[in-house]
Amino acid sequence: MRFLKISILALIIVSCAPIHVNYDYDKAVNFNNYKTYQYYADMETGLSELDTKRLLDAIDAKMKVKGFSISETPDFFIDIKSAEYQEPQSQSVGVGVGGGGRNVGGGISIGLPIGQGNINRQITIDFVDENKKQLFWQAISESSFNPRATPEKREARMQAIVEKVLSGYPPKK
Repeated sequence: MRFLKISILALIIVSCAPIHVNYDYDKAVNFNNYKTYQYYADMETGLSELDTKRLLDAIDAKMKVKGFSISETPDFFIDIKSAEYQEPQSQSVGVGVGGGGRNVGGGISIGLPIGQGNINRQITIDFVDENKKQLFWQAISESSFNPRATPEKREARMQAIVEKVLSGYPPKK
């Protein structure tokens, strides 16, 4: 029974891979001036059409909670880009052969990779003041990505990413 509890706990910890977010912003900007937003019409997110919809829906819901609204004449535009990459394998098994005698030695060692590297996704969200033609806030999130995840898990993951990303907007000075 104890083994089962430990196994379940380990599975939960592994399945809830962390979301890392880096923020950057223009310190001279008054963030109180921004209340309405819109997405760029020609935005190419790099995500599938369904994942893009999930991400935009999550952003819209979180922005509404924060007091922002979508407008045809927005204060700022949102641009989203993403990229997927595979981490190098970090686990390997070493196999070695050696010999020696009479103060002479030699050996061969080979590292054999185990498994496959994790697939990660980086999503960059830019807030751009189109009137000033300048970027004023940016968040770059990095997290694990499972291309075989169910739609429900993909939606939950997008919501978790947006929650973490927008927790840093507006920045606390």
